Amino acid sequence: MTAKFIRKYLLIITGSLSLALGIIGVFMPVLPTTPFLLLASFCYIRSSSRMYNWLINHKILGSYIYNYVTYRAIKQSIKIGALIFLWFTLAISILVVSNLHIRLLLFVVGFGVSVHLLTLKTLKEENRH
Repeated sequence: MTAKFIRKYLLIITGSLSLALGIIGVFMPVLPTTPFLLLASFCYIRSSSRMYNWLINHKILGSYIYNYVTYRAIKQSIKIGALIFLWFTLAISILVVSNLHIRLLLFVVGFGVSVHLLTLKTLKEENRH
């Protein structure tokens, strides 16, 4: 096996793991979606043009990458939905968990994710992909 062959498949594996984490992040607000999708696209563009084209042309996932790379922004509906879902699930978790340190950690993570979401530009209607 050549180094180029090994590199190609390591990038495909890393991209696929990042893609899986990005998809999970769509449903788990504490896990960021866009950075994992950007990492997946980075790995795929260097290893498999077929997988890269599939990802950036995907009707749901492709818009995350396109909007972030092109506008450094996310759609308003995604921003609002993510914040609501984030704090709803964190509130339930904080109520269920009895350990004060874990409660504080959950709050800090939620605060950090909220700050990141709120500092991203909001994509205007006419710029949507």
